[in-house]
Amino acid sequence: MLNRLTLETVVEALTGVAPAGGPTPLRDAVIDSREASAGAIFFALKGEKADGHDFVGQAFERGARAAVVERQPAGPWPVLDLRRPPPADAVPSPVCLRVDDVLRALQQAARFWRSQLNLRVIGITGSVGKSTTKEVAAELLERRFRTLRNPGNLNNEIGLPLTVLRLTSEHAKAVLEMGFYVPGEIALLCDIARPHVGVVTNIGPVHLERAGSMEAIVAGKSELVEALPPAPEGVAVLNYDDERVRSMASCTRARVFTYGLSPEADLWADAIEGLGLDGVRFALHHGREHEHIRVPMLGRHSVHTALRAAAVGLVEGLSWEEILAGLRTTHAQLRLVAVPGPGGAILLDDTYNAAPESTIAALNLLAELEGRRLAVLGDMLELGSYEEAGHRMVGARAAGVADEVVAVGPRARWIAEEAVRAGLPTGHVLHVETVAQAIDALRGKVGAGDVVLIKGSRGMRMDQIVDELAEGTS
Repeated sequence: MLNRLTLETVVEALTGVAPAGGPTPLRDAVIDSREASAGAIFFALKGEKADGHDFVGQAFERGARAAVVERQPAGPWPVLDLRRPPPADAVPSPVCLRVDDVLRALQQAARFWRSQLNLRVIGITGSVGKSTTKEVAAELLERRFRTLRNPGNLNNEIGLPLTVLRLTSEHAKAVLEMGFYVPGEIALLCDIARPHVGVVTNIGPVHLERAGSMEAIVAGKSELVEALPPAPEGVAVLNYDDERVRSMASCTRARVFTYGLSPEADLWADAIEGLGLDGVRFALHHGREHEHIRVPMLGRHSVHTALRAAAVGLVEGLSWEEILAGLRTTHAQLRLVAVPGPGGAILLDDTYNAAPESTIAALNLLAELEGRRLAVLGDMLELGSYEEAGHRMVGARAAGVADEVVAVGPRARWIAEEAVRAGLPTGHVLHVETVAQAIDALRGKVGAGDVVLIKGSRGMRMDQIVDELAEGTS
């Protein structure tokens, strides 16, 4: 029988007492009333711009069976105060469940629900490559197992518990991306999700401004492998090519499984050949297994993504046939996608986010492609003390790849300066302060035979450049 989250389970999670009556199945957990549907539970969080309590009525109108609140919202709905001992009778529906702290209640409900389910959880963290690794690993596991993954970027103290509440007894695996800003955050997520497998992609200065230091980032990412159960149940999947990640082997009780480009790793790759927009070809090695494969993911850096996903498949019992078939046909949504541009140009849309490592990886892909290469590179945010050095490193690489560079934003001036210093003619480097100025500079400039990489931190809204240039093709 399918075991699904119920209203009674939520009440028990928040009070320690199972109420009479029910079960009243809950089909989803949401924090946005517009996403509420029949059978949902709505957590009325207070945000910077809106208070969920003002939208409880909308959630109920859309079919929500319960709303978790800190105060009584305006409306006729009954309120069950969970700060007091719950009544012995059945819980009405729809109902408002009153608590002291909605966010803590969300996390507590998810923690309790996870404890009721028997499944394997794979946690994924790192500075770059988490989301794509999550998508490809989940695709591989889905070839044999019912698998849940967190949608989009729901990888924080709100998004991960919402995902956990969507689990049912039918799920055999969950692949959960775990984001990081400050030490203690991943420990909290692990306390909720109770992962058996921990995958660490790499360590870089992403969110250095918030974390404070590289040491704090390493400590924060290490919380995943520290939380794993001991071997053989627990497995830490570590990037052998990243010394900081490799050193995490000393802080886990789990079995360590390494991947990378070195023959010293448990799973490794060589003979890498970038095929531009046709993907990448390489050889995989594991023990006595040696397989040649081409995957439809873009850029040589995608080899590490494939290795991580294959490692998850191996430790979770997939056959080589299943892993190779999955990698060859993966439909995982990549952050970097090719979009038709004006006059037959190709736009490489990598505007979701940016860090020095991921930007250089995108530039490496640009280097594989034929045509006039333009790199439109925006500010990389939250790099802290690494800010100038990171931008200059990108500028130096851009000079070796691009025929022209357009640097967008106040920090991007370092990209422009370093590109010129590295040998790109001054007339081929343009620095502008805003996205609007970049659009004006590029309009009419991009045409047949051009390949344009567009990348920057999400806060820069570089996606507007893609929208404007792509619209010119209609």
